[in-house]
Amino acid sequence: MTVRIEGQRVRATFLRRVNRFVVEVKQGGRAVRAHLANSGRLTELLAPGRPAMLVARHSSTRKTRYDLALIRYHGLWVSVDARKPGPLLAEAIVNGQLPEFEGYSLNRTEPAVPAESRKTKGTSPVRGRFDLLLEGPKGPCYVETKSVTLVEDGRALFPDARTTRGARHMRQLADLAEGETDSAVVFVVQRADARELSPHWLSDPYFGWELVAARRAGVRVLACRCKVTPYEVTIIDTIPTVLV
Repeated sequence: MTVRIEGQRVRATFLRRVNRFVVEVKQGGRAVRAHLANSGRLTELLAPGRPAMLVARHSSTRKTRYDLALIRYHGLWVSVDARKPGPLLAEAIVNGQLPEFEGYSLNRTEPAVPAESRKTKGTSPVRGRFDLLLEGPKGPCYVETKSVTLVEDGRALFPDARTTRGARHMRQLADLAEGETDSAVVFVVQRADARELSPHWLSDPYFGWELVAARRAGVRVLACRCKVTPYEVTIIDTIPTVLV
């Protein structure tokens, strides 16, 4: 259940967020820019002066030389790379390390949303993809993962900003469950100090109610907690989900 942080790791100090996907850090005595693979607000993490871990990326097509991988927050490393949860969960399932998915195998990653789930509640058809397609005792199982970085008083909260895409995923998963197709959403908390997970009602109540409706429709709702080091991110266990 481990994803290594591949590439040359470089320590830095966070300075500021330039835009949604670019940050500025101090490295080697000068300010440099890095790619941030996360569209969340991350307000409590992206504060000037916080220790950061970069990964060097060498490509002629990139505008930045680095990815921002980790932020040090209150003595803990937090992974801010929202691309990690899918591979983490896939590895855990393949290795049989999550009892909740016992008897399941990985069919493929990034499956297209099935046609019967593209039109929800009178809206226009929307194409898209989930993160994983599994094969299980009941047949195919569509899984969406969500990266969680916000924790308050031991409670992980998602999302930290409004997410219409996330709400749409919940409706699509619910449509599948109502049609008796196995489906699940897994929240991957990329830090070790969470004891439970809840929707962030103040940030996006609409997503919260869509998540509650999805569970009532039969969508499995799980949360995993990770240990993060400068070298790797590891799922260590599952934590309770408290929706209402």
